[in-house]
Amino acid sequence: MPPSPTRRIAVLGAGAWGTALANLAARPGRGDDVEVALWARDPAHVVEMMATGINARHLPGVPILSNVRPISEPAEVHGCELILAVIPAQALRPVLELFAPYLANGVPIVVCAKGIENTTGRFLSEVAAEILPDNPPAILSGPSFATEVAQGLPTAVTVASWDGELAAKIAGMLAAPTFRLYSSPDVRGVEIGGAAKNVLAIASGIAAGRGLGASAGAALIARGFAELSRFGRAHGAKPSTLAGLSGLGDLVLTCTSAISRNYAFGVALGRGLPISEAVERSGLCEGVHTCGVLVDLAHAKEIDMPIAAAVDAVLAERISIEEAITLLLARPSKAELDKDD
Repeated sequence: MPPSPTRRIAVLGAGAWGTALANLAARPGRGDDVEVALWARDPAHVVEMMATGINARHLPGVPILSNVRPISEPAEVHGCELILAVIPAQALRPVLELFAPYLANGVPIVVCAKGIENTTGRFLSEVAAEILPDNPPAILSGPSFATEVAQGLPTAVTVASWDGELAAKIAGMLAAPTFRLYSSPDVRGVEIGGAAKNVLAIASGIAAGRGLGASAGAALIARGFAELSRFGRAHGAKPSTLAGLSGLGDLVLTCTSAISRNYAFGVALGRGLPISEAVERSGLCEGVHTCGVLVDLAHAKEIDMPIAAAVDAVLAERISIEEAITLLLARPSKAELDKDD
C-alpha cells in the first residue's frame, strides 16, 4: 500500500497555548499522518525544546509529541495547509508580515489571539485579511486554559470563519475526545467576545482584590455581559454567539479564575500594587492593551460601556480605584433591560 499523505500544519507561537494546540493538531488517530511545525522566535528556545522534548519555559511537564517539530525559520512553514497564529494580539501584524512570503494562497489563517489592534482599531480578522488577502482568516476562541487542554481536561471552544464549511473543516482537524470545537460563521461575534472579556476580567479582579464580595463579582459579570453584548451587536455580532462559548462562556471563566492573567492582574491592582508591578506578577495581559481601543471604538458608536471605561481610566491613572467604584455605584438607576440591552 502507498504511504498515507502527510498533512502539514504550522503553529506560530511557542507559548503555552501554542504548544497545547500543536499537540492537539498532532494527536494520533486522525486517519492520516500529521506533521506540526511549532515556531518560536528565539532559536535558543527551539534548541531547548528539541533537546528536552518539552516546552519548559511555558508548559513544563507536558511532553511535546514526536510529530511536533520546533522551528525558528519562517521558510520552514512552506507547504503547510493550515496556519494557527497563536501570538499576542499586538504582535499579530509583524508576525504575519514575516511569514507572508512563505504561505501559499488559500491556506487558512486561524487567529488564536484575543484582542483588538490598539494602533489601528482593527479586529484581528481584519489584520489577517489585510496582510494576507489571499488567505481566508478564521478565529478560534472560547473558555480555555492551555494547561487544562494540555492535561486532557474537557474543554469546548468555537472556531469561526465566514465560510461555514471551512470552519467545520478546521474544527475537524483540531478536535480531540476532550477538546470539542463548535463551528460558526460569525467571525465578528467570536472575536469581540474574546477581546472584550479580557477588559471586563480586570474589573472583576479589582473587585476581588478589594474584597468587595461575591455579590459584586456576580453583578460585574452580568453587567459586563450587557456591555459586551451592546458592543457586539453594534458591530454586527449575533446575539446567540455573544451568549455562547466565545462570549458569555469565556467571560465567566476569565472573570472567576485565578489562572486568568487578566483577572490576576486586576486582583493585584485591587490589593494596591502599582500597575507596573501588577503586570510583572501576572504576565502578558491582553486586556491591558485592548482596553483603550475598546473604549474608543465604543465611544465612536455611542455605546455605553461604563465598566470598561472605568478600567481604562484606572489604567491610564486618570482616576483611582476608589473613584472608579464610586462612579459606577453613583450611576443613575434604570430598567435592567432597556432598548440598549
